[in-house]
Parts: sequence; structure tokens; C-alpha cells
Amino acid sequence: MYMHNISMLSLGAGSVICGFVSLLKLFGGVTSMIEWDLMSLNSLSVVFVLIFDWISMLFLSFVLLISGSVMYYSGSYMQEDKCFNRFMYLVLMFVFSMAMMVLSPNLISILLGWDGLGLVSYALVIFYQNEKSANAGMLTVLSNRVGDVAILLSIGLMASLGSWNFVIYSYYVLDEGWILLKFLVMLSAMTKSAQIPFSAWLPAAMAAPTPVSALVHSSTLVTAGVYLMIRFSAALENSKIQSMLLIISCLTMFMAGLGANFEYDLKKIIALSTLSQLGVMLSILSLGYPDLSFFHLLSHALFKALLFMCAGIIIHSVGNYQDIRCMGGLVKFMPLSVGFMSVANLALCGFPFLAGFYSKDMILEVAFMSWLNFISLVLYVLATGLTVMYTMRLVFYSLSGNFNLSAMSNTSDEDKIMSNSMILLGVSAVFMGAALSWIIFPEPYMICLNGLMKNMVLMVSLAGGALGYMFNLLNINYNLKSLYNYKTVVMGGSMWFMPFLSTKNVGQMSLLGGMNVDKLGDKGWFEYFGSQGLYYVFSKLFMLSNMLQLNNIKVFMKMFVVGVVIMLFTFL
Repeated sequence: MYMHNISMLSLGAGSVICGFVSLLKLFGGVTSMIEWDLMSLNSLSVVFVLIFDWISMLFLSFVLLISGSVMYYSGSYMQEDKCFNRFMYLVLMFVFSMAMMVLSPNLISILLGWDGLGLVSYALVIFYQNEKSANAGMLTVLSNRVGDVAILLSIGLMASLGSWNFVIYSYYVLDEGWILLKFLVMLSAMTKSAQIPFSAWLPAAMAAPTPVSALVHSSTLVTAGVYLMIRFSAALENSKIQSMLLIISCLTMFMAGLGANFEYDLKKIIALSTLSQLGVMLSILSLGYPDLSFFHLLSHALFKALLFMCAGIIIHSVGNYQDIRCMGGLVKFMPLSVGFMSVANLALCGFPFLAGFYSKDMILEVAFMSWLNFISLVLYVLATGLTVMYTMRLVFYSLSGNFNLSAMSNTSDEDKIMSNSMILLGVSAVFMGAALSWIIFPEPYMICLNGLMKNMVLMVSLAGGALGYMFNLLNINYNLKSLYNYKTVVMGGSMWFMPFLSTKNVGQMSLLGGMNVDKLGDKGWFEYFGSQGLYYVFSKLFMLSNMLQLNNIKVFMKMFVVGVVIMLFTFL
């Protein structure tokens, strides 16, 4: 019964300790590593390594903080579920896997956390055990298996270096001869962080319970790919992989922002928002600023987990509806939850002096100052405007406006456990952006922009907010204008058809391909050149060997000698 309280206290204490150790490592400039030599294979040593530096300890501190808040929150949200204990153990397994992934600088030891994240994520997505959850879980685990295979192939490639410690050896793979290794690491990060073309699994994973969404699919699991790229960033300098990652992440950022403006499921809107912010992190990392990417990763984790918690309270209160059209006017009935949700939304939009402002504004200004191609610049600007658009749309439909629930609905902030769990993250979403900025960047970036580029973010944000409010007002009051452009709306709202391409067509092609391989391969040429062919060849060889072993060689030799003698006499 008190499992959520014990988990919160222990994880909270761990978060404080990790944060304190991180500050000691940062200000002391010290990195500690622990190695266990598991086995030696020729000249290769298979070692299990843990690294304790300020990056890993600070990230682990945030993981434990959010996990503790989510587990305390789950004590009320999931208390009526029959499998409550199983849920809590799964979340603890996830925290352990995430810790192993964060603390591993070695491709061998990182597999323990990397595959653990995929397995526990699958178990949490199918937690409700219905057809929708099963489909979403299968899409999630199969998409992530692509990245797992890429990690395994990277292990094979790095064997020639004599070690799999990518934190140290990333400086030795700067030349173009290691382009395949960099591509495989980028591919694994793209699958875990749901970049194009692997984006379909992240909104589908919203079939999991809302506390899981707040922990796994907003702030920790999906940032594992970004964290891997931050650790591997030294190998990407002046590489073609940077340009590829930049355009993919910018397209993901734009696609997710566009899709969120057509979505009506509250959790999927926030999931697409997460996808957009992952694109922001990877895009600035591909420009050569891993420290900024890490800064945004931490600040985003705080307000996005808070946003999911607020969404969970709203869904819980309105009778488990997730359609934002069935909400409205909630500010009158749930002022505390709506207040926290507004703080998280403003932080997401980059409102001045909230957590998102310090990281997002700096990222956009540094990006505008960098050597950026025109397409990426346009995608940055559009994605920034779309972020404010879907945030205003969410506020318009669910928090303000008319009350659209049934007359017998009872919505309130009376649940103290869920309300109290948001306070810590709410305070962090306000103050931690400035604190992290002072800690990570004691010397600020020198940003030189003209007046137009400097005010671009503010102008685009204001324009996006105004357009978001106007378009949704038109959509409600003037005969659903979006239905007149049905094909465009379907393409924009369906993530550019990626869910269809990732499920139906892939399944049909794989089944047809498997049938053809079975007919032409297993029952065809493989049979001819394989088992049956080898059986025929070996049977003939054994018959010949048997003839030779029965001394028939003497008869052949006598006949051969007689024939030679006859030929000699004939020619002579």
C-alpha cells in the first residue's frame, strides 16, 4: 500500500545524492570509471564499465527525480488497478535499465541498459492487455529492434579498435573510414528517439498508462538516443553524418509540430510535442553543440513530465476521455492542475524566464548564428511557430472555452497525492532552467545577430499563437473549414502516413516476401543447392569411395595397363 511512498523517498534521496556528486565532479573536473574485466578474446578485453562524470550523474539525478515523482503520482492514479504491484516493479526495472544505459560508456555494457529499456518499454505499453495496446507494443518493440541491431553491428566494427569504450575512442574515428560506424550509431539513436522514418511508434506508445507516458515516453526513454549521440558527438565533427542528422531532425521537428495541430487525442498531442523537441535536441547536436543539446534535454524532461502529469489528472477527472473536444472550461473546476499545465505549456513555448526559455531560446539563436542551410532555417522557424500554435489550440479546446462534458461530470483537484506530486516538478519548471544555465554555462555564449534575427523567435511565436487561436475559432464556428482540404489535413495529421507505412504495408510486404522466400528459397533453390543437393553429391561420392575401398581399383588398373599396351603395339 505504501510502496509508492517508499519508492518516492528512496528515488528522491538518490536524486539528491547524484546531483551533489555531479556538482562535485563538474567543479572539480574529475571523472571516475569502474571496470570489471569479464573475459579476454585474443587481444580484445570484454569489460563492464561504469563512468561517473558530471554528465552521467546529472542526467541520472533528473531520471531519479522524475521517476520518484511519477511513482508517487501512480500511487493514486493506479491504485484501483489489479496489477498495481506489477506496474511498480516494471517502473523500477525501467529506472534500473535507464541507470545502466546512462552510466555505460562501453558498447558491450550499454547493451544491458539499451535492451532492458526496449523490453520494459514493451511490457509497459501492453500493460492494459487489449488489442490496441498489443499493436502499439509490437510497433514499439520492432521499431526499436532496428536500433538494437545497429548497436550489435557497431560492436563488430569497433572490435578492430581493440576496445568498445566509445567515450574514449570517439576521437580516433574522425576520418571518413569510420563512416559506417557513425551511421550505425546514428541509426540506433534515431530509432530510440523516434526520428523519421521511425516516428510512428512514439504516438502509438501512448496506449500505455499515463504515468508511464510521463516517465518513459516523454523524458527518459526517448532521450536515450540523444544521450548516446551526445556521448558520441566527438566522432561526428566535420562528418557527412552531421548533415544527414540535421535534415532528418529538422524534418521530424516540423512534421511533429504539424501533426500536433490536427490531433485531438490529448496524450498524442503531448507525444508529438515530445517528438518535436527531440528534433530540436538532435538538430543542435548535429550543428556541433552537444552541451546545448544536453541542456535542453534536462530542462525539457522537467516540464514535459509535468505536462503529462497534468494531462493524466485531467483525463482521470473527466471520466477517462482523451478527446480534447470533450473537455473545455476546466479552468473553473481544476484551477491548480490547469495552472501547472499552463506553466508547462508556457515553458514548452519558451516563455521568458521559465525552464524552456533558457535552453530553447539559446538553441535557436545559436542555430541562426551557425552555418545553416536555408531549408533547415525555414524548418526551424516553422517548427517554432507550430509549437505555439498547437499549445494555443490545446488551451483553447481543453482549458478555456465552453464546458463540453456531460451534465453529471464531477471534475476537481481534490486528489492530494496527484496534486502534491506535481508541486516539485512545477517549481523545477520555473526555476531549474536558470539554475542549470548558471551551472552548465558559467561563461555565456557570445551571440551576434542583427535585430531581425534576434527578434525572429519572438515574432514567430506571437504569430503562431495568433494563428493557432484564429484557425481553431474558424474550425469550430464556421462549418469546419478543415474538411474542405481533406487530403491535406489527412496527410498533415497522420504524420505524413508514417503509421500506415510502418504497419499495414510493411506487414503485407513482409508476409508476401516471406511467402516468396519460402517458395523460391526454402522449397526451391535452397533445397536444390542445400540439403537435397548436398545429399545427392555426397551419396555419389560415397558410392565412388565404396567402389575404391572394395579393391575395384585393381580391375581398373589392369584394364588401363592392357589398353596402354594395345595402343603402343598398334602405333609401333
